[in-house]
Amino acid sequence: MNIVLVIFDSLRRDCVGAYGSPPWWRVATPQMDRFAAESTRMDRAYPESLPTLPARRAIYTGQGVYPFSEGDFNLKGDFRGAPGWGPIPEDQPTMAEILGERGYRTGLVSDVYHMFKPSKNFWRGFHQWIFLRGKEKDPARSGPRLSEGEIDHWLPQKLQDPGSVSLIDQCITNMRGRPYEEDHFAPRVFKEACTWLEQNQDAPELFLTVECFDPHGPLIVPPHYRRMYDPSPGREQIKAGYLRTSGMDPALISRTRANYCGLVTLCDRWFGHMMETLRVLGMLDDTIIFLTADHGHSLGDAGWLGKRGYPSRPEVFRIPLLVRHPEGQGAGRSSDLLVQHTDITATILEMADALPAFPIHGRPFWSAAVEGGDTFRDHVTVGWGSALTVIDDRWWFNCKVNGKGPLLYDLDLPFPFEGSVADGNPGVLEELFSVATRDAGGGFPDWLVRLADEQKDAPGCSDLVARPP
Repeated sequence: MNIVLVIFDSLRRDCVGAYGSPPWWRVATPQMDRFAAESTRMDRAYPESLPTLPARRAIYTGQGVYPFSEGDFNLKGDFRGAPGWGPIPEDQPTMAEILGERGYRTGLVSDVYHMFKPSKNFWRGFHQWIFLRGKEKDPARSGPRLSEGEIDHWLPQKLQDPGSVSLIDQCITNMRGRPYEEDHFAPRVFKEACTWLEQNQDAPELFLTVECFDPHGPLIVPPHYRRMYDPSPGREQIKAGYLRTSGMDPALISRTRANYCGLVTLCDRWFGHMMETLRVLGMLDDTIIFLTADHGHSLGDAGWLGKRGYPSRPEVFRIPLLVRHPEGQGAGRSSDLLVQHTDITATILEMADALPAFPIHGRPFWSAAVEGGDTFRDHVTVGWGSALTVIDDRWWFNCKVNGKGPLLYDLDLPFPFEGSVADGNPGVLEELFSVATRDAGGGFPDWLVRLADEQKDAPGCSDLVARPP
């Protein structure tokens, strides 16, 4: 049985049509919707650790990364992105290594720049890995640099700061000479994935991981995709965060959403291209396909643009997870099991009859999702920087690892995220913080607690809300 794992970066669950729609308009995802109709849809899927690299470390190994005990990285050639922002520990076997030993031929196609920076090792265990350069601040090209007028075209002056200007400058520099749709990254990623599938048809069993950094910002998309959602000749705005949207021109918020949604639809089209290639190659009948994301993204929700671990939000923490079985098992079914990224790993390894002899954090969910049965997990704990989030059937709890700044949302309410109910539920706060501490192995690293005390989280974990003592 072949296995294909597709991971999008920053793909909001509600922007996949099979899950509904975001508050502003419906996003066109006909290929993913068709895929969902043939799949089991997991409705309560969450990360284990965030953001980008910790999430992939959890997926690639099935091991928990929270509470970042092996995560105090400050490596040359990289920025300190967040706790856990580093390589996979050498003593943790990767899914690719385990499947390779089982007899699978393994491949990785990715444009996630952070996975390939100096000191990283996320390609470990893959028989072939392909890195498509040019995303974010990847120094794929050194010039010519953008003029002030070009910067002003892509980013309104009111939103410009040194970091944003530098990022946009490098991104657009990397895109020079790539004017057509097929030159953009999502098409290139899925075309390379299709080439790998064609070239490796002789293998008895395949495991392919496809990492598409879109729809992560900067939100550079072919204009015809943006015009699907905003046909106005208004100014561009491709900055994805991190800022409040209060006081921001509504037209710029709309343009930001249009560029993001255009990227989602671009991803959808080229995901469909890969699915059609699998069909033409005759592989759909013996290939299990997983589609997921590391996290979502706020696009004006509750007045925020970007993503962060505190305050945690459903549009960022709820992720799509669709699993298509070639024999039609679970087709059209939805499951409300609480699952996490590491459970994807465990499920893939179980399907490949390659479960490791050593314990991992992840648990195989396929039988429980398709056949029903007892509760799979009664809660999930998600770590992001010096913040933690615990989610169960009733509560959504978010605070810092030092116990300060608790936020509590009652999921039984019609609109739970309209306001925290922490003040009226001290016993629930104590219980859920105890759960998070237990999941952390009984405590938190001293350096992580100091980070919480100093309120100096990295981008994506911004100090955005006043924390009571």
